[in-house]
Amino acid sequence: MKYLNTYKKLNLQDEKGIFEYLFKTFTDSIFTWDYFVDFEKVKEHVHTIEKELNLLNVLIGKSNIDKEFIDLVTEYPNIRKVLPILIAIRKNKLRELQIIDDFEELASESKNPLFNPKIELTKEIKEDLTKFFEESGLKAIFHDKNVKNIVDYCFGIEVGMDTNARKNRTGQSMERIVEKIIKKFTESNNLEYISQATQKKIKEKWGFDITIDKTNRIFDFAVFEKGKSKLFIIETNYYGGGGSKLKSTAGEYQYLFDFLKKQGIDLIWVTDGLGWKTTKSSLNETFLHNDYLFNIELIKQGVLKDIIL
Repeated sequence: MKYLNTYKKLNLQDEKGIFEYLFKTFTDSIFTWDYFVDFEKVKEHVHTIEKELNLLNVLIGKSNIDKEFIDLVTEYPNIRKVLPILIAIRKNKLRELQIIDDFEELASESKNPLFNPKIELTKEIKEDLTKFFEESGLKAIFHDKNVKNIVDYCFGIEVGMDTNARKNRTGQSMERIVEKIIKKFTESNNLEYISQATQKKIKEKWGFDITIDKTNRIFDFAVFEKGKSKLFIIETNYYGGGGSKLKSTAGEYQYLFDFLKKQGIDLIWVTDGLGWKTTKSSLNETFLHNDYLFNIELIKQGVLKDIIL
């Protein structure tokens, strides 16, 4: 690590003191209300299948529902493609699943053809669709009028399934916070930056050739100081919870630091979150190895100016 002016301003005297400051100033939350559900994505997903969902509304409360169901999918084949979402499963996930048909033999097979409207609706597929309708529990839901509107029902399903994307939004929240600081810093110091920086984007923007270790490598941010012809890579992440992954994460950033340094590129790693409390020794090892490892508080204090200018 390098001793920076910011550390002096904070009266941090040595590596141990700097690391303890970093550790005690980890933030316990970066979440805003829009973290929990991406309603725009939910609305988009529902809108793409809204016509088929509305057609299914005619089944609600029907007495001869098996026949009505098969008649409906016969007349409107595209309904078949939306049936998986009614049990909260994506079609791509369904392709990977084998469904048990015979409990005695535990025989299973892919049921993906049932939900493909381009495949002929044979007698066997009709029987399988009827079985799906009943055994999934959907038949009872429709028959007993447990739902009033299938579009609204699927809107709720999409909200629930969207919670699976929260892990990705954690990273996005961290990037937004750090980008606000980078944007303000670069604008006030006549610098340029790009987000989601790929090898190609860096070359096109600044004519700077960078070697990457993975073909799909995307850096969170890149900042270029023209006067020094110096490129800085900024990576960010946030860990609200601990786990074994954090130890390997710390090691990965030691490797990335060395890989970029050989090219004359400085890596600035901004990480945060109380998850690091469970992996203090691994983070300390990386802190001592990397020149620039910070949290949100330290970049707010001005370390970017110390490093880049």
